[in-house]
Amino acid sequence: MTVEPRTFRLVCSEFWVDVRLNRIRGRWIASADTSDGPTLGLGWFPLDALASALCEFEGVVDELL
Repeated sequence: MTVEPRTFRLVCSEFWVDVRLNRIRGRWIASADTSDGPTLGLGWFPLDALASALCEFEGVVDELL
């Protein structure tokens, strides 16, 4: 089952980042905008996919989520 992608703006004390989250065939895929282009993350749960896509923002991932 595929659902419409959801777009979020995650905010921390220093900056914000736009992310997209979608469920495809039971797995979640997340895309986060970075200065070098989008990063992708996959997971069985939405937070796992988001955390994976946000790995470039090491040190502030917890604050963003």
